[in-house]
Amino acid sequence: MLTHLQIQNFALIEHLEVSFLEGMTCITGETGAGKSILLGGLSLVLGKRADTSTLLDTSKKCIIEATFDLKSLALESLFQSLELDYDHQTFLRREILPQGKSRAFINDSPVSLHILQQVGKRLIDIHSQNETQSLLENDRQFDVLDALGGNDLLLQKFTDRLQEFKKVTKDYTHWLQQKKKSLESLEFKQFQFDELDAVDLKVERFSELEEKIASLSHVEYLQSNLGECIELLENETSGVFDQILRLNLLSQGLVQKSPQFSALSGRMKGLAVETEDLLSECKKLLENLEVNPNELEELQAELDQINGLFQKHKVQTIEALLEVKKSLETELQDTFDIEDTLKRLSKKQTELEGDLKALAKSISRNRKQATTLLEKELKRLVGEMGMPDAVFKIDLKPTSEYVFNGMDMISFQFSSNKGSQFNLLKKVASGGELSRIMLGIKYILSHYKKLPTLIFDEIDTGVSGKISDSVAELMIKLSDKLQVLTITHLPQVAAKGNHHFKVKKITKSGKTRSQLIPLTPAERIEEIAMMLSGNKITPTARAHAKQLMN
Repeated sequence: MLTHLQIQNFALIEHLEVSFLEGMTCITGETGAGKSILLGGLSLVLGKRADTSTLLDTSKKCIIEATFDLKSLALESLFQSLELDYDHQTFLRREILPQGKSRAFINDSPVSLHILQQVGKRLIDIHSQNETQSLLENDRQFDVLDALGGNDLLLQKFTDRLQEFKKVTKDYTHWLQQKKKSLESLEFKQFQFDELDAVDLKVERFSELEEKIASLSHVEYLQSNLGECIELLENETSGVFDQILRLNLLSQGLVQKSPQFSALSGRMKGLAVETEDLLSECKKLLENLEVNPNELEELQAELDQINGLFQKHKVQTIEALLEVKKSLETELQDTFDIEDTLKRLSKKQTELEGDLKALAKSISRNRKQATTLLEKELKRLVGEMGMPDAVFKIDLKPTSEYVFNGMDMISFQFSSNKGSQFNLLKKVASGGELSRIMLGIKYILSHYKKLPTLIFDEIDTGVSGKISDSVAELMIKLSDKLQVLTITHLPQVAAKGNHHFKVKKITKSGKTRSQLIPLTPAERIEEIAMMLSGNKITPTARAHAKQLMN
């Protein structure tokens, strides 16, 4: 509830400081005394936009600070979500600087105007005849039904599922588009991969191919040279091998005559062994050499294929081709994985749709039960406030679309007179009727949820006599459950309040200022008597005022 309000340098208010208590507080005063200024200042601290035209002294800043007791409102989670420090005693402050800039604070922490508005609307609910138009909005009508139907938990679950469903649907659409793009190039990528996979892509294979092709391409030349080498090595008369054998025998003879030739003999023997091995290798290589044009053609075709792949993929090494192949394989696998992803997302969509429909059905069922209660209670309450023939009809119809609060459409219909047709509330209800309907709805809601401080700004305009007594009675009953502040011209309403303030204009030194003055019980009698009789208070008016207060 609002416990303290301080306003400095705003409109006709130089400095105002006032404390408020529980129950119903009435604010009265002559037209133009500054009641709307008081509400204007309070609206600023709740986040309404402002400019320097609101400053009383344009050389100084305007400061408005409101203190709230939040114990009964359970706003810890809201403060946490907005990353604000929570305290049962919370301070909202707004400053309008002479330069036109505005600053906002919650518990001395700077906040944006948007955050101030989010917190402010949970602390005070201001209603005037103009603002009762919000009752005509479908969202507000659903809020009332859901409070009566106890749908808070179901709505939270529905909201969570709906957010998840929207995300899954968005992901499904994204991957469906990716699949379409991938399928357009899948055949070509598969062809490229198969082409690379068909080739023996090993680093050593390329060198091996070049060597084999070089050998097969010059086989006659190689055979001729190897044959000549063999001839030189094993010619019977002048062959190198026979000559080395002769050298080996001579060295052995030297060793027999003198041991000092042992090393020389060993070398000669080694030379003979190496030469013999060389001759054997040459013969072996010659035997393996043969003209094979078919093999040459196959090997050349394989090499040409690899060189063609180098050119196609703009690379120069087998390693680079292997990287291309790996990349294609990954892309192909991703394409195949998209199908699995789509199946998984489709399954999740189906599950979430089932949850949403089940939750929406439960929400709708609770709403339908609440409509009966709301129609009955509203008829009774507005009947007591001078609308005895008023009847309400709330129609709920299912929709196939998922909206933020379920799958219902609402039609709030109203008939004010016997025999008249039902029509939409926004088309047939007058401003005064809407004010009383709003008061009745707030009274009903107060039995089902914690409401913030309610401020009624002359919503009783145009009401008089017995009806004003009923309006006052309903307000005072409402104030048993929450703090109510009402700006009123009706003495019947003012008399019912637990507390009473009067807004007055005071002129001093040629300057007019607005003040908010708390009234004592005796002063209240005088104020109510004046409201009853006009500027001249009569004994009869004073007696009537006492009677109203009792």
